[in-house]
Parts: sequence; structure tokens; C-alpha cells
Amino acid sequence: MAKVYADFAEVYDELMDETPYAQWCENLTQLIARYGVSRPVERRGMQTCERSDADALASERDLVLDLGCGTGTLTQLLYTKGYDMIGVDNAPAMLNIAMRKREESGADILYLLQDMRDLELYSTVGTVISVCDSVNYILAEEELLEVFRLVNNYLYPGGVFIFDFNTVYKYRTVIGDTVIAENREDCSFIWENFYDEESCVNQYDVTVFVQEGRAEDQTSEAEADDLFRRFRETHLQRGYTLTQMETLIRMAGMEFVRALDADSLQEVTDESERIYVVAREHGKSKAVEPNG
Repeated sequence: MAKVYADFAEVYDELMDETPYAQWCENLTQLIARYGVSRPVERRGMQTCERSDADALASERDLVLDLGCGTGTLTQLLYTKGYDMIGVDNAPAMLNIAMRKREESGADILYLLQDMRDLELYSTVGTVISVCDSVNYILAEEELLEVFRLVNNYLYPGGVFIFDFNTVYKYRTVIGDTVIAENREDCSFIWENFYDEESCVNQYDVTVFVQEGRAEDQTSEAEADDLFRRFRETHLQRGYTLTQMETLIRMAGMEFVRALDADSLQEVTDESERIYVVAREHGKSKAVEPNG
């Protein structure tokens, strides 16, 4: 995966201010309640007594891992719902922002700097979520299969994996080869999108202009009004079909439970742009080789 969300992290939350995180949180909470084993916990502060084995197992069952957590907005929302949260991301700049939010809120969230393809946890977790098309950044099917295998490995028995992904239809038909620009008071961007039909890889080049007055080392307020810093990042995502995802889920040893249109929460159609998938752990020795 190319290095992304470096300079972009600085303005990510500002440019994503219309993202329906609260609705996503409600959607995920409902899916976990319906299909999962994790339950919100009652937080009573630090416990001084030692936990029993049953308590320890319950604590693993109720852990929720946010895979590709970014700046932690959704992680924080799920924490407020009562879930014990772990956030994993491979972008240090994004995690730095997530940890600042944790400090400001006092939330007891564990953040780990890891690539999802090399996931390593200290215990099992009852639920793994991955949203905002994080899995689309995995460009090779064999690498996505490895991600799914790792998720299955760290899922508590009967635990669920809930993720979303952008479809080929969205990249090909909705986004396509387009240019989007937005001019704001102290931050503007140009989004140039390209979709390659043969590889199913979508490339978007984001050029961002950030007012220099936002920087801590700015000495002249007058200069800040006129000076903007420019940076550019290139992001690559692959479009997948639901059939591909079903196949990879089963190859990883998980049970495919359900797919939903992520916008309507109804059945998937040929014009679904983003899809939720629910998969369940049902054994650690059922994964098969890619050509098996």
C-alpha cells in the first residue's frame, strides 16, 4: 500500500465533515446486536480485584476492533455506545489525531500502528469492523484473503466481522473519470479521479491547499491570510464484487452471513455503491489455499 494519509491527515476531518459517522455507528450497533456476540459494557472505573477466567473471556468477547480506524471518529462513537474499543491503522499521522481525541475525551481506547495485512493482537476480539472502504485499499486478492484470515484468527468463537466496500459499479459508473473541486475558507482541494477497467483499480489524486496560518510556526498573521501550502497525495483503491468478497470470506474460513446495501440497509442491487458484509468466525482450521 502506498504511503497515504500523511499531510492529508491534517485536514482529513475537516474535508470529511459531511461523512455520516453517527449513522454508521447506529448501523454497526444494530448489526452487532443482531448477529454478533459483543455487548456494551457498564464501565465502573478501575477494578482492584483480579478477574476470573470467565470475566477475562467475557472481556475478549466484548472487545470491538476498528480496523483502519483513521482519526478515530467512529471508534470514539462506538466507545460512547459502551463498547471496549481497539483501533488499528497504518498511518501514523491519522493515529496521532485519534490519540489526541482520546486524550481530550478521556476515552479508554487502545490504538495500534499496524498494517491490516500484518495484524497482531494480544487476544481475540468479539467483533471486527472496517468501514469507509478501508478494504478497498488492498489491491491484490491474495493480500485481501490474508487480511480475512488474520481477522478470522483473532475473532472470538462465533464473533463477527462487519465491513463495507465500494463496488465496481461505483468506481466505473458513479465516480468514473471525474474532477471534483471545493473551495473553503482556509482549506481547498482538487480531486482528480481515474478508473482502470482492466485492473479494476481506481486512482484519485488529491491536491490540497491549506492556509499557512493553521501552522504553529506562523509568525505573521497578515502573511497567513495570503499564503497557502500545497500538497498532493495519490490513493489507489480496487473495486470488488460481492461474489469476490463471498469467495474470499469462505476461503479464509469464515461463514458468510449477510450482505446489505450500505446506504439503504436493504438487499444489494446491481446499483449498490457501497455494501456491508457480515461474516462469522466458525473455526480456525477451515481456511483453504487460494487454488484449493
